[in-house]
Amino acid sequence: MNKLVPLVLAALIAGSAHAQSTLSEVEDSPGAGAMAFDLIFIRPLGLVSTVLGTGVFILQLPFNFGAENNKDKAFEKLVKEPARYTFTRQLGSTE
Repeated sequence: MNKLVPLVLAALIAGSAHAQSTLSEVEDSPGAGAMAFDLIFIRPLGLVSTVLGTGVFILQLPFNFGAENNKDKAFEKLVKEPARYTFTRQLGSTE
């Protein structure tokens, strides 16, 4: 009985380590469902967000005409970030 306890503990630890490595592999590559949801719903919303952000950026330009720093921040937040999220991230990724 005493010899059985270390073997059971070793098996549990090995199983836990295997499950952890499998979990990290799953997190690295999104599944087909996540990719399809991203392609059908999230990417079009990102495109709409990019277009609307560009429109808002253009509308605010006359009000920030003299402030270069504000113009750069507005461009980053309203145009670049939505475009990056829509066009450059991996399909199915949430980052």
